[in-house]
Amino acid sequence: MLIAHVALPMPVYRLFDYTIDERELNKLDLANECEERSENSPNNAKSYDNRVGLRVKVPFGKRQQAIGIIVKLDSSSEIAVEKLKPVTEIIDQTPIFTAPIWQLLSWAANYYHYPIGEILFHALPVLLRQGKPAAFDTIKQWQLTEVGQTVDTKTLTRTPKQQQLLALLRNSCDIPDHFSTTIYRELEKKSLIKQVSCPILSSNWQNRFSVNPTDLQLNDQQKNAVAEITKQNQQFACFLLDGVTGSGKTEVYLTVLSDLLARGKQALVMVPEISLTPQTISRFKQRFNAPIDILHSGLTEKERLAVWLRSKSGDNAIVIGTRSSLFTPFKKLGMIIIDEEHDSSYKQQEGFRYHARDLAIIRAKIENIPIILGSATPSLETLNNGENGKYQRLRLTERAGNAMFAMQSIIDLRGLVLSAGLSMLLIEKIRAHLANNNQVMLFLNRRGFAPLLLCHDCGWIAECPRCDRPYTYHKHQNQLSCHYCDTPRALPTQCPKCGSTHLQPIGFGTEQLEKQLAILFPDTPISRIDRDTVSKKGALDSYLAKVNQGGAHILVGTQILAKGHHFPDITLVGIIDVDGALFSSDFRATERFAQIYTQVSGRAGRESKRGEVILQTYHPDHPLLKTLLHSGYQSFAEETLQERKQTLLPPFSYQVLIQGADRNNQYAPQFLQKVYDHLKAYGDKNLWLLGPMPATQPKKAGYYRWQLLLQHTNRQTLQQIVSQLLLTINRWDSIKNVRWRIDVDPIEN
Repeated sequence: MLIAHVALPMPVYRLFDYTIDERELNKLDLANECEERSENSPNNAKSYDNRVGLRVKVPFGKRQQAIGIIVKLDSSSEIAVEKLKPVTEIIDQTPIFTAPIWQLLSWAANYYHYPIGEILFHALPVLLRQGKPAAFDTIKQWQLTEVGQTVDTKTLTRTPKQQQLLALLRNSCDIPDHFSTTIYRELEKKSLIKQVSCPILSSNWQNRFSVNPTDLQLNDQQKNAVAEITKQNQQFACFLLDGVTGSGKTEVYLTVLSDLLARGKQALVMVPEISLTPQTISRFKQRFNAPIDILHSGLTEKERLAVWLRSKSGDNAIVIGTRSSLFTPFKKLGMIIIDEEHDSSYKQQEGFRYHARDLAIIRAKIENIPIILGSATPSLETLNNGENGKYQRLRLTERAGNAMFAMQSIIDLRGLVLSAGLSMLLIEKIRAHLANNNQVMLFLNRRGFAPLLLCHDCGWIAECPRCDRPYTYHKHQNQLSCHYCDTPRALPTQCPKCGSTHLQPIGFGTEQLEKQLAILFPDTPISRIDRDTVSKKGALDSYLAKVNQGGAHILVGTQILAKGHHFPDITLVGIIDVDGALFSSDFRATERFAQIYTQVSGRAGRESKRGEVILQTYHPDHPLLKTLLHSGYQSFAEETLQERKQTLLPPFSYQVLIQGADRNNQYAPQFLQKVYDHLKAYGDKNLWLLGPMPATQPKKAGYYRWQLLLQHTNRQTLQQIVSQLLLTINRWDSIKNVRWRIDVDPIEN
């Protein structure tokens, strides 16, 4: 008997021991699988036990059975062997994870200090977490019996359709749809045919692969980028493709992948939000005659498992997906591409708080393959790595084709009368561009009709009791909604405090802006694109199709509009209200503002028409705005990196955020104070502690939230401190009263 150390999907920092029959393990044919899985990383395979990663059924607590994953096998346990329960069933014939994925997840568990069981199960499709077979569904097919192969078809002259079907089956012809199930069943009753289960055959796409020609010609900078990447396309290298908006980064991706796919390799292309990038997906499918799979949360669990299996068996060429696609296994992965690498969507903000971009780089290193990080506004961490030589930086400073950079200007809102946030100067600009049969995009990162509902008589504000934040008024749904916990509430008919019916919406959002534009421009089609309008499947595609028909059109939307869209007829971009981002306590707020401003501005004038960008603000003299308008994102990034270096903020230091939450607002601050006192005892002068203090959003979904920020100039030392801290915390009884978690490399405080 061996001891199986099993990980269960539970938020605990431990494994559970069970006995397992070594003879049962030896029956499994694991050798070939291990050899195949280690194709790209032979050195890593030497230390990989090909029996770990098997799913097993085990008895656990009151539950009859639980699904677990073997993490380690040996002959010892801290618990007496006679007290251990045996593994009930070995589910898999081969490990569920490939060797590189197993190494990646093991690394992530150590770096992010998160329970290994939760991480392993997070990386699997839901059906595999439930213990379903890691195999393709079989398909039912009709097959001739021995009698059916030899019987004289003339015996079926009275049933001509049966006779015809039998002849088609004998000649292995495609069967037309007009044969009903009844005809098949009649032949089955006569023992002439039978129904059998057949496995789905591999697509073998490599033999049919081809690249469709394109009229697009690469400029010199694009050619140089392709040459540099291709030069190192069979080993690990990290490239930063730093290209201004409209510079043709996607064309570089496609050109590089043409050679890669021709060699029979697969590629993983990651995007921030799959539903927001239909144009990118369309370009990939138009360019390559090869199977391309899309992975995102909108798929059914069965569809997600099918993509997972096709990738692992090599039946697809490209997988395009959001952050969770990072854990997809591949048979012959040859490259990873991270589009819009700066986007905060790559950081998981609940549960296992990993950063998909950073983990993708670790995976590329494990797999010994190149990785491309693409962005018009690279994160400061990525830019710093490019400057210090960790990444190879490839610049695209010219717009592709005949596109020119947009003209940029500011409207000073001080003293002006506004209509749903629109100044008369901007309204006249909109009118002028529409008169030339062009299109206009208005950016407002605030959905809903109004961010506040207030009683005009007593000043009462409609607030979410679970978050202590104002409800947003959604006029179309005729309801209030909390944008922090997503809790809706019926619209009150009168003030609950004074009984007044004078309830007034204050402020404006995209819904109100759309309504006002319909009044100002009644003959112009208007499309509002935000989370409220594109939640239904196919809704965004429908909006984009209308816009791409050409002609005068107004688009209103949130940052959804800034991500990966190409609108050839947009000549004016109006940025309605961003002043809140200029005065934030979060040191990353200016970086996010600069990125979204640059991305939104880049939607204007992307082809032969000259574009114009107008920013409305009450602070026209703000230094950040001056830098962006006159010098661009690159100058902003250089200045900000210097500021962070002087103040020892990331990327020149490393942070870990410890958060605690409770319902009575007592246990969480007490817990974090205890953590603070423990860390102070280290006496490390380079360890900086901020807190305990209320979180930026102090209350959410009924829980009061507190935080303690750890910062250190040495990443390895900080990791060691957190590892030791976890050992201590897990011995405290007080943690039972607190929801606590650790966020390594936080991007939101």
